[in-house]
Amino acid sequence: MSDQELIFMSAADLATKIKEKQISPVEAVRAYLDRITEVDGKLNAYITVLAEEALAAAYQAETDISAGLTKGPLHGVPVGVKDQIYTKGVRTSSASKIRSGFVPDFDATVVEGLKKSGAIILGKLNMTEFAMGDPITSAFGVTHNPWDLSRNPGTSSTGSGAATASFMCATSLGEDTGGSVRGPASNCGLVGIRPSWGRVSRYGVDGASWSLDTIGPISRTVGDCALTLSAIAGFDQRDRYMKDVPVPDYCASLTGDIKGAKIGLVKEFLDPDVMGVTQPVRQGVLQATELLASLGAEVEEISLPLAPMAGVASRIISAVERSSLHPEWLRDRPNEFHHNTRVAFTTGELIPSQAYYKAQKIRTLVRKQALEALEQFNVLLMPGASEPATVMNLEPGIRSKEAAVRALTEASYRGFFSLVSGPALSICC
Repeated sequence: MSDQELIFMSAADLATKIKEKQISPVEAVRAYLDRITEVDGKLNAYITVLAEEALAAAYQAETDISAGLTKGPLHGVPVGVKDQIYTKGVRTSSASKIRSGFVPDFDATVVEGLKKSGAIILGKLNMTEFAMGDPITSAFGVTHNPWDLSRNPGTSSTGSGAATASFMCATSLGEDTGGSVRGPASNCGLVGIRPSWGRVSRYGVDGASWSLDTIGPISRTVGDCALTLSAIAGFDQRDRYMKDVPVPDYCASLTGDIKGAKIGLVKEFLDPDVMGVTQPVRQGVLQATELLASLGAEVEEISLPLAPMAGVASRIISAVERSSLHPEWLRDRPNEFHHNTRVAFTTGELIPSQAYYKAQKIRTLVRKQALEALEQFNVLLMPGASEPATVMNLEPGIRSKEAAVRALTEASYRGFFSLVSGPALSICC
């Protein structure tokens, strides 16, 4: 088997062939490391590549599997991890100059989960600085979209999207506050899931917003997404906001049978006058609904009148919550932040408490409206964005009032499910 054939396999298929000893973990890791050497000079998806460590882990996996010892469903599979997620003994910078020398002495719970499942970590993936703003904020340079180097790969998990789409890892982890898993998945032609808030531990993650953050996988297939989520989901008492509920078998649920499933198509997100959705996106979603209906699903248009308010509410909540994270650095080392990041942090300090309170009230109402709809429907369907991946803005700041309004409107597409706190899957149609 050629290296290209190997890296083009799904993570699930690769795991199966490794388990059956048809492919060596060492062979898999070498193929992915060669791929990183080949293409990452153009994409800049990795901040840190752990070549020696990954090969050592691969040799150990090969020894274990040869002896009949299988750790878990990802045994021997090479993965990438977003750089705000702690990795023991490995730099975890959150793509910031200020954190460039930080090396944790413990693994985040999700990294523990990956290792327990047998996954091999290839390296730490680029992102926007402290998971905020545009790709230009990273202290390690801009990450590019593999499909078109001029276009935005999606934020803030820029490296997770770019590396997975360009076959520089079999699957990856991102973090989602207001769309940072779903955005890269959408822009890079992948599958990304924001799990229910409290389903995946955030212990050992450099957070942005305590009430919105969650960790989720970015993968090339739905099956790989389910496989990766299975490795990281589960109760962890070190995260006080976790829900102690059983983790379902995500992979077993992928039967492909959707006959009788009730899907609510949210009309506000398909209205150009309300949400600015472009014709290509609108047409793609409508074609997807036709396909779902042909497979036996029952699709019905519904209205969620408060949905367009989700962008403003989620932005206010995240801005206020992140403003309290690093006050000492903002005071003593402000020039070490990218301009956009510094503005993002300080903006939250200027938002009055009553605005935060009102945003939380909107959140409650949006969530209530969504949960009422989900009593009648299995799934709520909407576009993941108003338009396809845009050309990257390489200038600092938002340059006009129109651009600011557009950004808030766009935030509703992904901020909606962030406010609802339920699971949200981004999949290309």
